[in-house]
Amino acid sequence: MQIFSTHIFSYVLMFFSILNILLAAVIVFKERRDASSTWAWLLVLVFIPLGGFFLYLMLGQNLNRHRLFHWDDRKKLGLEQMLKKQITHIRDGSFEFSSEPERTSQDLIYMQLLNNEAPFTSDNAVDIYTTGGEKFKNLLHDIDQAQNHIHLQYYIIKKDNLGRRIRDALIEKAKQGVKVRVLYDELGSRTLPNNFFADLRKAGGEVEVFFPSKFAFINFRMNYRNHRKIVIIDGKIGYVGGFNIGDEYLGLSPRFGNWRDTHLRIQGKAVLSMQTRFILDWNQASYGHDIDYDPVLYPKEKAKGTVGMQIVTSGPESEWPQIKDGYIKMISMAKKSITIQTPYFIPDASLLDTLRIACHSGVNVNIMIPNKPDHLFVYWASLSNIGGLLKAGANVYIYDNGFIHAKSIVVDDEISSVGTANFDIRSLKLNFEINAFIYNKEVAKQLIDAFQEDVKLSRKLTWEEYQHRSRSIRFRESISRLLSPIL
Repeated sequence: MQIFSTHIFSYVLMFFSILNILLAAVIVFKERRDASSTWAWLLVLVFIPLGGFFLYLMLGQNLNRHRLFHWDDRKKLGLEQMLKKQITHIRDGSFEFSSEPERTSQDLIYMQLLNNEAPFTSDNAVDIYTTGGEKFKNLLHDIDQAQNHIHLQYYIIKKDNLGRRIRDALIEKAKQGVKVRVLYDELGSRTLPNNFFADLRKAGGEVEVFFPSKFAFINFRMNYRNHRKIVIIDGKIGYVGGFNIGDEYLGLSPRFGNWRDTHLRIQGKAVLSMQTRFILDWNQASYGHDIDYDPVLYPKEKAKGTVGMQIVTSGPESEWPQIKDGYIKMISMAKKSITIQTPYFIPDASLLDTLRIACHSGVNVNIMIPNKPDHLFVYWASLSNIGGLLKAGANVYIYDNGFIHAKSIVVDDEISSVGTANFDIRSLKLNFEINAFIYNKEVAKQLIDAFQEDVKLSRKLTWEEYQHRSRSIRFRESISRLLSPIL
């Protein structure tokens, strides 16, 4: 009997070994990933047989073969003609740029036009918020002043004080006849009760969920989440940046304390690009009430400012990693300085090499990351990547005044990018993100000034200090770095 049981066990083990090999073949030949991601998944399958298969179902499926976002009415915007005109004028040198940062960035602008269909606009006004109190005070005021529609999309919405304040403000506007649409990510907002927006729906508002789970407590699309955080009000005002909706973003979390982030309030034609992005996301998620083209969604407004800007989006369904390419292009353009703030620093080899080359070229590279981790593996992987840049001469600051969640980069005090994308593989390859690429000295100066204020609340990490870290930290860094392509 014991011999029979041993044979059964051997057959079962052989079956799962063969299954593992087949799964490995699928990953290598079907998914067509980059080599680092492929090797990471092969390691998971080898060391976690069977369990690795379920992890792959939840984290590893590739979406770039699927056309997720479509809007038949998009042709009514005249976007194709606008893009062709801008591309042609940049090619033949006849495009009229209104500032030096715009002129020196024409290669970057051209790339974003070509690869992301991101129209360049130069009539924008920008307000920068670095605290949740400031951002949400202004957002609530703008919601209160809305006349036609409010389009609100967040990765995380929480059922707490701030969440209820935003919801109640939306309910009031819906009762007044303003068209209110709310889109949130199911995984990011997993603690949100199903009935949280019931009264908003009763008032005439509409609520949709991005990539909802078909099974209770299990979502097989854990990796492909909509990380965008945007609000469009009347097609005239747009918000984009790092703040989600919850009390912790006001600095009220005992775990994180002060919450330092960066968010933009935009007025101008760039808001219309944000509007299109929201409609594409909404129509992908909606059931039975897609948004049709209406001129009221795209109002013609007088110029609000002189800030040049492109709204760039990216996601795993795209052929190219547009925001990552934008980061690389910005960094490679740098002559004097690069200033980066990010909660997670896990760039892939191409982005890391571009930063290292900048260091070796005499560019002053400054990077700020938090001292308080919210994801331990990600935190240790960040420290591992920081080491190589410290050796290359980068200045690294550890933010000690709570948690820094800002996602920004400034190059040569002239061009900048602020949005939802972190400097990690998850944001740049696995999530759906949105960033504003800004060609304006004044905006760049405000971001640099905010960085310098944060430096006063940070400690500088030196190469010597990094070399003397303990063996246990080195081990955790090594494991996290090995898994970083799938974190």
